[in-house]
Amino acid sequence: MSSPTGGSTAADASPRNRAPGGLLNRFLNVIEWSGNKLPDPIIIFAALCALTLTASAVAGLSGWSAVHPGTGETLVATNLLSAEGMRVVIGDAAKTFGAFAPLGQVLIIMLGIGVAERSGWFEVGLTQSMTSAPKGLIIPAIALIGLLGNIAGDAAPIVLPPLAALIFLKLGWHPIAGIALAYAAATGGFAANLMIGMSDALVQGFTQEAAVIIDPDIETTVPMNWWFIAASVVVLLPVLWLVTTKIAIPRLGAYQATDDVEAGDMEVTDVQRRANRWALVALALFAALVVAACIPQGSFLRNAETGSLTTDAPLMNGIGLILALAFFIPGLVYGVRAKTITGSSDVARMMVESMATMASFIVVVFFASQLLSYVSASNMGAILAIRGAELLEGQDGIVLILGIIAISAVVNLFVGSASAKWAILAPIFIPMMMLLGYHPAFTQMVYRIGDAVTNPITPMFPYFALVLTYAQRYDKKLGIGTFISTLVPYSLAMGLVWTAMMVVWYLLGWPMGPDGPIHLPTP
Repeated sequence: MSSPTGGSTAADASPRNRAPGGLLNRFLNVIEWSGNKLPDPIIIFAALCALTLTASAVAGLSGWSAVHPGTGETLVATNLLSAEGMRVVIGDAAKTFGAFAPLGQVLIIMLGIGVAERSGWFEVGLTQSMTSAPKGLIIPAIALIGLLGNIAGDAAPIVLPPLAALIFLKLGWHPIAGIALAYAAATGGFAANLMIGMSDALVQGFTQEAAVIIDPDIETTVPMNWWFIAASVVVLLPVLWLVTTKIAIPRLGAYQATDDVEAGDMEVTDVQRRANRWALVALALFAALVVAACIPQGSFLRNAETGSLTTDAPLMNGIGLILALAFFIPGLVYGVRAKTITGSSDVARMMVESMATMASFIVVVFFASQLLSYVSASNMGAILAIRGAELLEGQDGIVLILGIIAISAVVNLFVGSASAKWAILAPIFIPMMMLLGYHPAFTQMVYRIGDAVTNPITPMFPYFALVLTYAQRYDKKLGIGTFISTLVPYSLAMGLVWTAMMVVWYLLGWPMGPDGPIHLPTP
């Protein structure tokens, strides 16, 4: 097997033995070694739950608090080991688990993916694609799809990594490198896109509420970061490409397929080729129906009150079911035409088998949901964010850019929800920066960079456990340290380049987007 760099490696060597030398590789080796000493992610999340409960008791008994600059409310740490706290911990456990948004979204999509994968459609479709597409364009194509995937909310980190793994496997590259590329692009580049999407509307809502604290008449708009996020796609695409070809693929080396993972070329028969054409027609018809359903102003896919297709609209809220059908329908058509589905029992079996692969993810989600609930209920996440933001007071210019990005990136390691972080930080950063003369559009974009770049490497991100499960299909002994060490170069490279881009943009005085200047108008 080969890599884009042309190097040959031993299949049975560890990543640190087969990767190129140098300071970066030694640094990644340390991360890998220390990370692999950690126990299973399920045990890690369970231990973090216990640690958070203990920390809440210490913080609560010591009276740890902070004043929220947006509301003036004093936030006091809550002792979750008290009688009242334990009522929340025990009484809300089932509700917290059931309400964890990524759980339902992932499981719904996996029903469709199960049929598409087990009917053979994925395998045949990817094989045909790889034999016709230029090999040199595969990596940038996956990176671009990942960067643009946030237009559909959180669907990209669910759908793209397993597809990228199969593509890399077919090309003779390590499938975990494909997973890392797709996941890093979809999550690390979450604030980059050529179009305005759900994430833009989400952050703007909190920005507007924070801005009126200083100026009740100010109006911010959803596309006010558009020009910067569009330019970010152009800047980040080669970064993802280079990290994959120069670091990720050489470091992981050649892949030794196991008994339950087949690698190599697959000959596509005429029957399979015709079945794939029918599947693609079915997919195109389904996509056309969805688009047509979006057009009427009174469409059931639009927000009933505002008519929006992105903000609190069934289209975005139900994207999991729509994607599940987008996989299920062509998978079913392919299976019937290719004779891999001969009855309804085959369809049921494929969906059940798909759910069986999600068992470890479901267990991890239980503990992850409880952990996030404890951090919120104890007020410790909010207090940590406020204390960190206070460090920026009295600074200006480039120092503020670096500070906001750094604090947002660090907070992101502990608070995985983007809306929860900005709900806490917007009333802190926005008023503070407005008093220094900076427009909310500028502050919002600086925050979004920090919020995005550490997404790939934080276990607190809702889909980290899922993507780790994807990776462990190809290496059952894969440790969390090896996986994170594969993602760290992406976070470092994207963080450095994106921050430099923001500094240059700031020095040139270019607006972030329509109605999104850097500085507030001078009275």
